[in-house]
Amino acid sequence: MTHVGGSEMSTQRRIVIAGGGIGGLATAMGLAQKNIPSIVLERAAELGEIGAGIQLGPNAFHAFDYLGVGDAAREMAVYIDALKLMDAMTGESIATVPLDAPFRARFKNPYAVIHRGDLHGVFLKACRANPLVELRTSCEVVGYEQTKDSATALLKDGARVEGSALVGADGLFSRVRAQLVGDGAPRVTGHTTYRSVIPTEKMPEELRWNAATLWAGPKCHLVHYPLSGWKYFNLVVTYHNNAPEPVAGKPVTHEEVKQGFQHIAPVARQIIEHGVDWKLWVLCDRDPVLNWVDGRVTILGDAAHPTLQYMAQGACMAMEDAVRLAHELEAHGGDVPIAFEQYRMKRVHRTARIQIQSRLVGDHIYHPAGGHAALRNAMMRSMSPDDYYDALQWLYGGSGLAEGSSAIR
Repeated sequence: MTHVGGSEMSTQRRIVIAGGGIGGLATAMGLAQKNIPSIVLERAAELGEIGAGIQLGPNAFHAFDYLGVGDAAREMAVYIDALKLMDAMTGESIATVPLDAPFRARFKNPYAVIHRGDLHGVFLKACRANPLVELRTSCEVVGYEQTKDSATALLKDGARVEGSALVGADGLFSRVRAQLVGDGAPRVTGHTTYRSVIPTEKMPEELRWNAATLWAGPKCHLVHYPLSGWKYFNLVVTYHNNAPEPVAGKPVTHEEVKQGFQHIAPVARQIIEHGVDWKLWVLCDRDPVLNWVDGRVTILGDAAHPTLQYMAQGACMAMEDAVRLAHELEAHGGDVPIAFEQYRMKRVHRTARIQIQSRLVGDHIYHPAGGHAALRNAMMRSMSPDDYYDALQWLYGGSGLAEGSSAIR
């Protein structure tokens, strides 16, 4: 078991955080900004993230600044010029949303992409440097107990870790959620995603766009964008294969990846040909729920509102949660039950909208066929950049992230 950070912190005041992913570390940093100590319990033997690239809308940068990692995150990000939607059947462009000066002026921050491991590393470095944060590994939280004045994380090995409150940031299969909500297993979508990261020189030269590009096709789509200072390209391809159970990070063969994309245009299909070391994820989410709070215990990020990837908002929502949670604890003078309930009230509708709209985007923009796809193309081609910015205002316009609920409706 690894211990890092403030081992002398007050047990009575500290907040216990289950999970050392992006959501858990962001929560620790949010609390530290308010001078609230925390202890992060991670089940793995080492702190790290698997996966590949993630997209960061302006709302992510709003959160970075509140969490005290704005400069470090900006240094790691790749700033792209546009969001591009392509027709995977014809190879033609459907729509381009520019992310240049007018976009930045509208939303007060840029749009970028980053390797998930790099982003986790930004938070991990900040946590290790902060005396208010203690990090422990090989600590699997399997449940909790609480009294009127404290909450205790119960570990698999029988150990107990006590604090003034417990935050479950332990992901899609959260044990804290299982006890608090009790809604069983996640919903398996039957959509399978394959991810690969390749050197930039291996990406077809005609597709080395400084854009987050999505090729939409019947029951499938492909995404690519540059990473890590243009050293790599992130490749993500998804199709409906009715996968029956959750899978995360399983290595698969090149031939398996190709199976779901035989029907699309060669210009899009070539993206798969250049991928290497593919890994598989079966996509899961949950229906929105209202009960995130049990006294001195709450949940956050994927533990509270797991979503599909189709709006690129999973990590962003976890970071927003962290900002709001810390703000409410400060605003209510450490009155944990009231602060947690205010956090829930001011986050639950926005995150539910992300969950539901992500499903709709997958069905109606990414994966339609025939007349449905033709209608999508016609409607999206008719929109101007300002039309797109207006449609995104509710999502990206959170300049008052922690001050009031209006900014994060």
